[in-house]
Amino acid sequence: MWLVRWIKLSFGLLALLVMPLRLNAQVDRITGRNFATRSEVLARHGMVCTSVPAATEVGIDILKRGGSAVDAAIAANATLGLMEPVSNGIGGDLFAIVYNAKENKLYGINGSGRSPLGLSYNQMKAELAKLHRETVPPTGMLPISVPGTVDAWAELHRKFGKLKLSDDLAPAIHYAEEGFPVTDLIAYYWAFGPRLYKGLPGAFFETYTLDGKERTPAKGDIFKNPALAKTLRLIAEKGRDAFYKGEIADKIDELMRANGGFLRKADFEKHTSTWVEPVSTNYRGYEVFELPPNGQGIAVLQMLNILEGFDLRAMGRNSPETLHAMIEAKKIAWADRAKFYADPAFAKIPLPGLLSKSYAAERRKLIDPNHASKKVEAGNPALNQGDTIYLCTADDEGNMVSLIQSNYRGMGSGIVVPGLGFMFQDRGELFSMGPGHANVYAPGKRPFHTIIPGFVMKDGEPWEAFGVMGGGMQPQGHVQVLTNQIDFGLNVQEAGDGSRWQHEGDNEPTGEKMTESGGYVEVESGIPYETVRELRKKGHDVRFDVGGYGGYQAIRVEMHDGQRVFVGASESRKDGMAAGY
Repeated sequence: MWLVRWIKLSFGLLALLVMPLRLNAQVDRITGRNFATRSEVLARHGMVCTSVPAATEVGIDILKRGGSAVDAAIAANATLGLMEPVSNGIGGDLFAIVYNAKENKLYGINGSGRSPLGLSYNQMKAELAKLHRETVPPTGMLPISVPGTVDAWAELHRKFGKLKLSDDLAPAIHYAEEGFPVTDLIAYYWAFGPRLYKGLPGAFFETYTLDGKERTPAKGDIFKNPALAKTLRLIAEKGRDAFYKGEIADKIDELMRANGGFLRKADFEKHTSTWVEPVSTNYRGYEVFELPPNGQGIAVLQMLNILEGFDLRAMGRNSPETLHAMIEAKKIAWADRAKFYADPAFAKIPLPGLLSKSYAAERRKLIDPNHASKKVEAGNPALNQGDTIYLCTADDEGNMVSLIQSNYRGMGSGIVVPGLGFMFQDRGELFSMGPGHANVYAPGKRPFHTIIPGFVMKDGEPWEAFGVMGGGMQPQGHVQVLTNQIDFGLNVQEAGDGSRWQHEGDNEPTGEKMTESGGYVEVESGIPYETVRELRKKGHDVRFDVGGYGGYQAIRVEMHDGQRVFVGASESRKDGMAAGY
């Protein structure tokens, strides 16, 4: 991790030095806000927004062939797993919210996997002791849980697919065999892989370098992954059982047994996704939906409930007062997130209380308008009871998908089974090892998850599918892009292009406590320095940083003269694009 800290420090200093240059180098737009990087993308029949242009085009092609929004999402996700392995793949987990136009109803799916049944808490403690650690590491065998993505694809396809699953996976298989040019930002992150995963068992170097040694693809280099093509073809031909009950599971079991791993074929055979009811809060007339824990989506709803008590529009976008209120609301939500968010099969989560307006009103009283809090404890909501990729799609019938999928930290655990072409996630790193904690490690348990898809309804109709990938940035990013639109009137592209902030050093579900300084706030250079200065006066530790502010995609639904128009936006900080037809 020293390498990551050195990079962040270097970029932070660079951002501080070049900040005046950036402010003077703004483009001049005739329409829209001057900070917008591009116009919104408009289309009538279908829309796809992803972090890689080729994946967006794959989704559009699927829609034009008569595929549903779910078919397009699966096809784009499979392509991203190939083209953006630094963030996601079939070794990871998936969450999605699907809007079904015929029923005017939202469906949620939790496609996260569980820890090995054969690894007890005491065994985990003993393994950590061998590593001289008290927390689950980010690499190796210990953080690996069952990958849930393939089963989630199968469930989504069974319920909402129109094409064959083999049709959805065909473009990714084609690109994996033929090769594709690696995009700029992905190549940058890919280059860290050999240093991070050196010495681990498996086939990382064979799979993810061009020379089998340390040369990762630079921007424009052609990368092929024939092993992944073979794996995807097996899934296309034999369905999800090829992954969870067939030869893929056999190969995984073999590697784990030979190298001290704990997952077994039995863990894969018992895996299931879970259909869940999305939960929501009403924020100024907009019904904002997220998925319930084990994810962190309800932190968005808790923050919005607190912020509803402030007149943000009058306070002003990026003003010291607005950012102070947002940062303090985040700290309050994070205290509850650290204590209560966990696998509901193992912990009783006071969901109604956490999301109640009366609870938010009580918690809002903790915010001092003149001083940054240095310590925040979790509330007592029972009294009120009552980096990841994000993509979104929409089809001609009005169905929409908000989907997020991840290997968690970077490319994942570093473990690649020879011949399979994908890396396992390291999501188990997010378990707590504190006895009695809601998120404490246990066999067969889902860890706390950071990945969250979002959806907004307005007056009973779909308004926007949206998401912001990026670990703990995600709830903060959701709140920022939503308030940019709802409170400050930015369009869907401007909402993502606006400068962001992120608060770190806070209470976490893994057991970490807020730092003595109250954590720290990282800001992009577009945040006015006058705001930074005033925040520091209030006691915030404010730093400048480049990167780490997430990746946004969104599709909004607008009506023009009675006709529906999809309005798409894509993250300008990444390589992707929005496209429609």
